[in-house]
Amino acid sequence: MLLYYAPGLCSLAPHIALRRIGAEFDIEKVDMPTRRTEHGADFRSIKPSGKIPALLLDSGELLTETIAILLYVADLAPRAGLAPPAGTIARYTLTDSLSFIASELHKSFVPLFSKTAGPEIRAEAKRDVMHHLQALDLELTDKNYCFGDAFTVADAYLYCILGWPSRVEIGLAGFPALTRYRARMEEEPGVLEAVRAESLK
Repeated sequence: MLLYYAPGLCSLAPHIALRRIGAEFDIEKVDMPTRRTEHGADFRSIKPSGKIPALLLDSGELLTETIAILLYVADLAPRAGLAPPAGTIARYTLTDSLSFIASELHKSFVPLFSKTAGPEIRAEAKRDVMHHLQALDLELTDKNYCFGDAFTVADAYLYCILGWPSRVEIGLAGFPALTRYRARMEEEPGVLEAVRAESLK
């Protein structure tokens, strides 16, 4: 398998999951301003949107959305417990958590990374981010994990997104539960391995 990634972006989540299960895979860095891979290919010829992540399977098929990739990786190694079995209510509840992270939390950051978003749009986005972080901080006050009582792909995704507030002048200083959660996640197998492989620490 080959994971196309850009350091610190949402591709970090499947990167963590792949390392967590001990999968055999390679990584290829994509320069987002030029959409060129480190080997000189035009990433848009691989994924027309030019957005990461993308996971090229050994079969030649390509998965291109974070949630799909995370659940695929989880199903490669069921005993690792990164997701409940397919068809169970717990699986749907996990998917619900993943969808919140993707469609609410992740999406709310987009204008803050945009070079073209105006002041009003950025201010509204910042309010949305703060709202979601406050809700998550409260939810994780007495919890060790995002979903259930063990590390899942939802934790890989949330850990990734919680690295973004400091990049948009928000930070996690006002969110003690999230600060503790993110530090605790770095003790989980696979997390720091992926972070270091992307030269983030």
